[in-house]
Formats: sequence, C-alpha cells, structure tokens
Amino acid sequence: MSLTSTEADGAQIVTVNADRIDAAMAIQFKEDMRSETESGPARVILDLSLVQFIDSSGLGAIVAAMKQLGRDRRLDLAGPTPMVEKVFRLTRMDTIFTLYDSLNDAVSANKT
Repeated sequence: MSLTSTEADGAQIVTVNADRIDAAMAIQFKEDMRSETESGPARVILDLSLVQFIDSSGLGAIVAAMKQLGRDRRLDLAGPTPMVEKVFRLTRMDTIFTLYDSLNDAVSANKT
C-alpha cells in the first residue's frame, strides 16, 4: 500500500496509490493513514481516484482512519471511481462521508 500526502488550501490530501483497498491491504492502509495523518490540518481529503475496487475490509479501514482523526478533524473522500462510489452508496457510507467527484471539487469546497 502506498500513500502520498500533500497540503493544499488548508487541507491535507492523502492519495491512495493502489488500485484496491481490500482485506489483504486493510491493516497496512490503517497503519499508513495513521502515520500520514498523525498531525496536520483539521480537514483530510482522501483521494481515491486510482482505486478501482474496495471491499468491506477496505470500507472498515477508511472508517477506522476517520475515527483515528478524532472529533476535531474530518475526512472527506475525493474522486471515487464508479465502482467504488457504488459501494459507498450501497452501504450508505455516503451518509457518513462527503464524496466529491474529483480532487479539485474537494479542494474547492474548502475555500467556501
């Protein structure tokens, strides 16, 4: 699992550089997210634009990452592919996370 992190407009952007977040990668994803987001801005944007597949373990790992941020920080999701977005909608996780069509949309939303 490879994550990269940058900052833009007061938000930390964490990009998932993998095509899957599944049971085989969930534990590593949680650990990598914890180390990438230990400190930083109140808003974290998870860029999912390269992820083509996510399963229940992957969803659980993203929820765990959100909880690790604590109450004063929030996790938004950007650029989910159609399959990934479908999983979030079917599991109603789209009611927990704010989903943005693209990373640009997510970053722009921070300015308002």
